[in-house]
Amino acid sequence: MTDTMKRYNEEMPKLHYEQIPIKNLTAEQTYQRKLSIQHIKKAVANFNPYQINPVKVSRRNGINYVVNGQHTIEILATYFNSREIPVWCIIYDNLDYTKEADLFANQQKYVKSLTPYEIFIANIEAGNDEQILIKDIVEKYGLFLSPSKVSGGICAISTLEDIFYKHGYQILDSTLRLCIATWEGEENSLSSNMLKGIARLVATYNKELDEQLFKEKLGLYSIKEITRTAADRRAGSLGFAEAILLFYNKKLKMPIDMSRLYKQRSSNNLLDLYRNGRT
Repeated sequence: MTDTMKRYNEEMPKLHYEQIPIKNLTAEQTYQRKLSIQHIKKAVANFNPYQINPVKVSRRNGINYVVNGQHTIEILATYFNSREIPVWCIIYDNLDYTKEADLFANQQKYVKSLTPYEIFIANIEAGNDEQILIKDIVEKYGLFLSPSKVSGGICAISTLEDIFYKHGYQILDSTLRLCIATWEGEENSLSSNMLKGIARLVATYNKELDEQLFKEKLGLYSIKEITRTAADRRAGSLGFAEAILLFYNKKLKMPIDMSRLYKQRSSNNLLDLYRNGRT
C-alpha cells in the first residue's frame, strides 16, 4: 500500500450506501433546524425524482439519525403519502453526537454555490422554455447574457427571470426595448433596479406610457442622474420607477398619476406567459 493510500484510508470516513425506509429514520436532534412546511409543499408541487439527493445518516446505537436530508425525507413521505418507502442514505458508522453536529453546521462551508448565470445557462442547455424565451428577447435587441457587467451585456439574470415570471413576455420585451432605445446599451442602464423600475412602469401604465416620448425625455438624463434621484426618493427599484416617472412627467400638461405605482397589479400565472406568445 502506498503512503498516499494509507493516508487516504486513515483520514477518510468509513461509510456505505443503504436504502432505509423513512419510518426508520429520525431527525429529532437538537442541532436540526425547524422544518419548513412551505418549502416541502413547494417541492412536492414541483416534484422531480432526479433532484433527490442521498440522505446523510449517522448510525449510533442502532438508530439512524439524519444529519442532512431532513426536508428530503419529508418531501418524499408527503409526495408518496407513505413513510414506508425507502430512501438512499449515506451511512456513517463512526460519528458521535458532537461530530454529527459539526458535520451539520459546516457541510456547506466550502461548497461553491452556482451563480444565477450558471444556473440560467444550464437551463438553456436543458432546453427549458422559459430561459430560452428570455434569451431570445435579450438577443433580439442585440444584447447578450453575461456573468459580469460589460457594455451590451446583462448580468442581472435573476432580474430578467423575475420580470418574466411576474409580468410576462410582453413586459420584459418592452422593458428591454425602452432601455436600448433610450440609453443604447449603456451598461448601467441594464442594472437590476433600473430594469425592475422600468418594468414596473410598463406594467402599471401599459400603452399610456408613450415609448417615443419616453426615449426623447429620458434620453436627456444620464443614468447617474437618474440613480441619484432614485436614491433621494426611496431604496430599490421603486425609487428608480419614481425617478424615471418624474423626468417623464416634466412639463407634461397631463402628467401620469404616480400614485398608481403603488397599486400595481401583476400576473403570476405562467399560462399568461404563453397566451402572450412571441411577437
